[in-house]
Amino acid sequence: MSKNKKRHQENENEDLAQDLDEALADEVLENEVEAEVDDEADETDLELLKAENAKLREDYLRAFAEAENTKKRCAQEIEKNNKYAISSFAKSLLSVADNLHRAIDAVNNNEGNDNCEALKKGVELTEAELMKVFEKFGITKMDIMGKVFDPNFHQVIQEVEDKSKPAGTVIAELQTGYMLNGRLLREAMVVVTK
Repeated sequence: MSKNKKRHQENENEDLAQDLDEALADEVLENEVEAEVDDEADETDLELLKAENAKLREDYLRAFAEAENTKKRCAQEIEKNNKYAISSFAKSLLSVADNLHRAIDAVNNNEGNDNCEALKKGVELTEAELMKVFEKFGITKMDIMGKVFDPNFHQVIQEVEDKSKPAGTVIAELQTGYMLNGRLLREAMVVVTK
């Protein structure tokens, strides 16, 4: 019996070892399957992360471009504001220029008097200096005599019949028009032909 017992014990040990080997083989196989599933999951996760990264990069580039465009628009707006900041100042000076011009015209009508000649010379010098200041700040007179009426730059005060010139031609300027850096500061008051 001891031999039988031993054999039986050996058979049991062999069966147990075989069961253990099978269990280990199953566990290794299970781990390999899990590893493959994990690898597939890792690849899927990696692809998702790459896609998310690409989307975030695109969003960043768009936001950066938008910020740059906003920066450029702000710089242009600041430049525009600086360029036209003196508009009210310039408009106020226009009446001074008009009065100087009227004084010169009044003296021209009263020629022959020496005092008038000195006054005329002083006013002409003052007007010339004022025109230099205007030019420095981008204020220019509009040259409109003999040109066709343009409602964007001229205000018609009177229409006169004149068959020698085409209809709508400016023949007299009652008030000078001025531009500030290429933009209308004040329209000219004019007389045009019918």
